[in-house]
Amino acid sequence: MQDTVYTIERFILDSQPDYARGEFTNLLYDLALAAKIIATRTNRAGLVDILGSAGADNVQGERQQKLDVFADDIIFRMCDHTGRLCALASEEREEFIPIPDKYRKGSYVLVYDPLDGSSNIDVNVSIGTIFGIFRTVDWDLRGRVEDVLQPGRNMVAAGYVLDGASTMLVYSTGQGVHGFTLNPELGEFLLSHPHMRLPEPPAYYSLNTAYYRRWAPAVQRYLRWLQGQEEGGPELSSRYIGSLVADFHRNLLRGGVFCYPAEEDKADGKLRLLYEAAPLAFLIEQAGGYATDGRRSILDMVPETIHQRTPLYIGNRALTEQVERFVRDEDAAQRN
Repeated sequence: MQDTVYTIERFILDSQPDYARGEFTNLLYDLALAAKIIATRTNRAGLVDILGSAGADNVQGERQQKLDVFADDIIFRMCDHTGRLCALASEEREEFIPIPDKYRKGSYVLVYDPLDGSSNIDVNVSIGTIFGIFRTVDWDLRGRVEDVLQPGRNMVAAGYVLDGASTMLVYSTGQGVHGFTLNPELGEFLLSHPHMRLPEPPAYYSLNTAYYRRWAPAVQRYLRWLQGQEEGGPELSSRYIGSLVADFHRNLLRGGVFCYPAEEDKADGKLRLLYEAAPLAFLIEQAGGYATDGRRSILDMVPETIHQRTPLYIGNRALTEQVERFVRDEDAAQRN
């Protein structure tokens, strides 16, 4: 038990440096408020006309769910007028979103997946929101796509919201990872998981093994290693939900690795670099882990487009670095 009850608002205010002007602090609280609003709809999904398809496809070619559209709209309307942002980018919108001219331009950029795992809505599996925050590249300019297309290493904050048995908001500003659980009676996020770190030894590996035949030999070898079939492999159990936020959250608490490899017909993988992989990579490094596409750190990758995809291996460092070794071995063998 903690000696002090911390609301997220109090924690954010107490954690800001003395020189802070409040712009960044208030942006974080804007996102916490948006998470509360989305949670109220998520928790009532079986009772209101919010389940099912919205009747359109998003830019990814995926069927938009009604709650997808709602979540995207709430985050945009919560943030577009505050004077804290110069631009946004969302999974649900084809282009980056400049701040309307009638509002003051801010110092930050917000990238987000408004509702990760939305295909699971109708079957009541945990879903969530992923977000990352950058500083504007050039304060003198209004807001451009260059402000959005930054490597994850440039992030000043990242986090996610998990809507499951309870609603949790987990975030980092580069000073550790902290988790807050929503108390529905108080309507407040309360600090429940301070200074989150990946435990050792890790417990789980998470990937869809049904796609084994579609993977490169190095990735197939990596799976066998995770299963203990290769020399030096760990002792892990398999857990896979199929909702990125949910799988990531479990592995953050219990230790492990989440994988979404490239496939024969999906050389760039499926997950989006800018607003899915990079924010979670920022968090995992703050928790003592590592994220890679199999060859390099996710945080060092510079997106060329807003919706660029990437393979992803993310979790305890010893687990994720091993896939890079296998990929290097395969590359060397092909060169020879």
